[in-house]
Amino acid sequence: MFAVMGITGNVGGSVARHLLAAGLPVRGVVRDPGKAADWAEKGCELVRADIHDAESMEFAFKDAEGVFILVPPVFDPEPGFPEARSVASSIKTALEAGKPGNAVYLSTIGAQATELNLLTQHTIIEIELKPLLLPIVFLRPGWFMENSTWDIAPARETGVIPSFLQPLDKAFPMVATEDIGRVAAGLLQESWAGHRVVELEGPGRVTPHEVATAFADLLGRPVRTNVVPRESWEPLFRAQGMKNPTPRIRMLDGFNEGWIDFESGEAGTRKGRVPLATVLMGLIQKSSKN
Repeated sequence: MFAVMGITGNVGGSVARHLLAAGLPVRGVVRDPGKAADWAEKGCELVRADIHDAESMEFAFKDAEGVFILVPPVFDPEPGFPEARSVASSIKTALEAGKPGNAVYLSTIGAQATELNLLTQHTIIEIELKPLLLPIVFLRPGWFMENSTWDIAPARETGVIPSFLQPLDKAFPMVATEDIGRVAAGLLQESWAGHRVVELEGPGRVTPHEVATAFADLLGRPVRTNVVPRESWEPLFRAQGMKNPTPRIRMLDGFNEGWIDFESGEAGTRKGRVPLATVLMGLIQKSSKN
């Protein structure tokens, strides 16, 4: 049995699909089983658990051959990242007590960075889990291609996509959630000792200009990208309701300045199979149905 967190989302759902396709039993770890009824129909066991409640997580992990750990994102963390520290403690306790065969933790590109930023939440959790004797893979993917969901409306309505990633001709490491799920499911089926870091990006790096070109081709209309000026970020994020925008701003700085990158460099990463155009096409089709 393989326990999968986040089964109702893009990445967790991909992990579960690949495990089921391999004929393996899956236990979905969910906050609300009612929202995962379709996975029960596919033959998955569903277990209710709260990521901040170590006891419920222990029950979800118990007797599992492998565990896929996905932490819900916190985009506006409190200073000092107390949310990540709570989650790190809960997961560590649950893994120690539940004793699964192995674990794949969905971390992030740049988890090794020493400058505080939004992704530091994953750094905190990695550090907390490292003392465990359990075989663990820290899976560090690049920028999710699915983040372009927010670009569909402006591309379609105005033909101008605002970009926080800059300069616009810089190629950034991006990856499809389908590739993340496929790789994670494969790792769960492997045997290893100790801790490993696996860094993952798509088949080719992508510039913001290339994102606009891909949208133009798919939408059949001119689309270009405009830089969102750095000095406008803080007032913009605060206007959107953020109380502590500094971590998000520093994350974007890290990508743009290059200190958020893969520890092994581009040559040391695994390469995904799904190109950007395929992801954008799926996102456009999904948005058209809504």
